[in-house]
Amino acid sequence: MHAYRTHTCGELRKSHVGETVKLSGWLHRRRDHGGVMFIDLRDHYGLTQVVFNPGSPGFGTVERLRAESVITLEGKVVARDESLVNPNLTTGEIEVVAGEVSVQSEAAELPLPVFGEPEYPEDIRLKHRYLDLRRETLHKNMVLRSQVIASLRRRMIEQGFTEYQTPILTASSPEGARDFLVPSRLHPGEFYALPQAPQQFKQLLMVSGFDRYFQIAPCFRDEDARADRSPGEFYQLDIEMSFVTQEDVFSAIEPVMAGVFSEFADWEGKGRTVPEGAFPRIPYAEAMAKYGSDKPDLRNPIELADVSEFFEDDSKTGFGIFAKIIAGGGRVIAIPAPKAAAEKSRKFFDELDKWAKKEMQAPGLGYARLKEADGGGVDSQDPVLKNFEPALLATLLEKLGLSAGDGIFF
Repeated sequence: MHAYRTHTCGELRKSHVGETVKLSGWLHRRRDHGGVMFIDLRDHYGLTQVVFNPGSPGFGTVERLRAESVITLEGKVVARDESLVNPNLTTGEIEVVAGEVSVQSEAAELPLPVFGEPEYPEDIRLKHRYLDLRRETLHKNMVLRSQVIASLRRRMIEQGFTEYQTPILTASSPEGARDFLVPSRLHPGEFYALPQAPQQFKQLLMVSGFDRYFQIAPCFRDEDARADRSPGEFYQLDIEMSFVTQEDVFSAIEPVMAGVFSEFADWEGKGRTVPEGAFPRIPYAEAMAKYGSDKPDLRNPIELADVSEFFEDDSKTGFGIFAKIIAGGGRVIAIPAPKAAAEKSRKFFDELDKWAKKEMQAPGLGYARLKEADGGGVDSQDPVLKNFEPALLATLLEKLGLSAGDGIFF
């Protein structure tokens, strides 16, 4: 029999009942049920429930061990009673009745728990990263990352790309951020720069005739963290193509990206779906006009609307501020806020006005809350729309698709 294991902790099934097996892993959890002791033994592949009966050779050994001790045990696979089957485990139909146990590494008291994954301060998690990475969620995230990269690599190769590795120690090549510098031992006072991206190297490959390059490339930028990027370093799917048009680039990359997202959409049963068909193409001007961004999140149904035409004549609106802005070459943009007036307080609107003044250095954020008018229809008592002619207001709200209970920001 193998020195450490005949099976992994995620491998045993009902078909193995009656076999004598050897398992190695971490003592994930221990439970004492009236003298009979149960443990969950964990390795990279999953969990197996192990039973220690009183008087068994390993009972006393395991009883004194702390969680996360590493052990090797031998035992017999038995079927669980129907009422005790755990459908949440791949090994949930069986358990192992243990005999001999060998301790490979005895754990001290843990600075943070692995079982249960409670929230813990980040500094403790990072200091004890080897424990943090044993948590189920992080372990699965690491596996997911590896599988996504493998999928990208396979799909790029199927598209006719060849993978090349480019240098890490190089000369400075500014790309919009500060370089990380590495001092040279052989040339005192001189420094290498870590690449912000493989830009120059991949272009060298193209002029050298390699045609289609890709790399899962490490990039180093001495910049602050952003919502979609870790500070300091990140990895990107880096590509370059020769003798191609924009359409060729779209045709090569769309099936790669769509395929990866489709492949992993239902990871861990999350139930996500990916829209079918070609990627939507939005011209820059249209994207800025509708979303105020050249990389809009299309899951957000809210679209901006240019409503300058409604405010040109202040005799019909009673709001001269916007008329002056339009006369000076500016525009008035409306941001619809469905149900905001019905579900949010006046404070919500005022807080956004303060935010705009602070974050955008704007003089203010115009807004209006819509309500049922006394004589029928919809009106607003907020300054922007308070004195609008009813017919003009009705046309404005029809364009924006808004009604009583909604709000508008300008």
